[in-house]
Amino acid sequence: MNLFHRSALARAGAVALLAAGGLTAVAAPAHAADQADLQLIPLSYELAKGVKEAKAKPFKFQVDNTRGTVDAKDVRVTVETKGLKDRKVGVLVPDGCDVDGTTFSCLLGDLAGGTTEDFGIPLFSTGGRGDAGTLVVTITAATPDPNLDDNEVEHDVHVARPGYDLTTWVQDVYADVEVDGDEADEAGLKPVKPGDTAPLDWAVYNDGSRKATGIAYGITLPAGVTFAELPEGCVEQELGGLAHAYCEDSGAVLRPGQFYTADVRVTVGADVTEPVLRPGFLFAAGLDGAQGQPEESPQVASGAQRKAFTETDPVDNIAQFDVFVDLSVQPTPTPTP
Repeated sequence: MNLFHRSALARAGAVALLAAGGLTAVAAPAHAADQADLQLIPLSYELAKGVKEAKAKPFKFQVDNTRGTVDAKDVRVTVETKGLKDRKVGVLVPDGCDVDGTTFSCLLGDLAGGTTEDFGIPLFSTGGRGDAGTLVVTITAATPDPNLDDNEVEHDVHVARPGYDLTTWVQDVYADVEVDGDEADEAGLKPVKPGDTAPLDWAVYNDGSRKATGIAYGITLPAGVTFAELPEGCVEQELGGLAHAYCEDSGAVLRPGQFYTADVRVTVGADVTEPVLRPGFLFAAGLDGAQGQPEESPQVASGAQRKAFTETDPVDNIAQFDVFVDLSVQPTPTPTP
């Protein structure tokens, strides 16, 4: 996720549906060759009471450019905050954004056709539970958009009781990704050559106000990609033709502001023919009762990571990623038995 990572579908059952092959493809509407039909989708709905300003939760939204193949240039997000109740929530303006009164505007950059991009608006708790007002969020781009009706969302914010709030983050797969829990200073990454292996950079964050005890997570890879390395405590299986891993670490304890990750590597098939393999998914949940020794040690999220990421709100703990492939290398066909 940019604070403003590439992430989730808007429904928590999406991973299971996709893994089981339960979605029916729908033809995308035809658009002019120079138009990108963007859609703005809210992913976060609730903030835990007691989340402090220093550990603000990125309220997640998704920019969807999957209804066509045209790249959207210079995508920009504008946020109007005057509808928020300042006795319930506060908002942090990300670095590098332009501020005009109660409105701020941030450049997301270019969004390739056929992909999505998530961003987060950092919110924190200032008072009690209940209705916290409304954010008005708008997306624009330099590339013409044939349908502007779904480019703006008036999104209600609700403050829930104190609790943990897991948020997943995963970076798109490239050959030279730095496994560090963020995308900072990683421009110009190289796609993965067919047949090669690359790391998966991912994390599960606790952006709530209480600790999470025990972590369960699952990873579903796009077609044409398989697992090369998984942590202990994972069970690998094939669902609907896709590689899937379900993992538990019953001893892990994530306090507010901490994140959890472990080593995962994936292999791109030698015979793939598409430059982008998508979508892959990461989901996570708390086990509500830590037992035994943790497989991995939780770490404290840095400032840069907190800008990019965020079970008070279960809808936003699924993250989506793509695998970028270098097709300049001729793929090796799979031998016929």
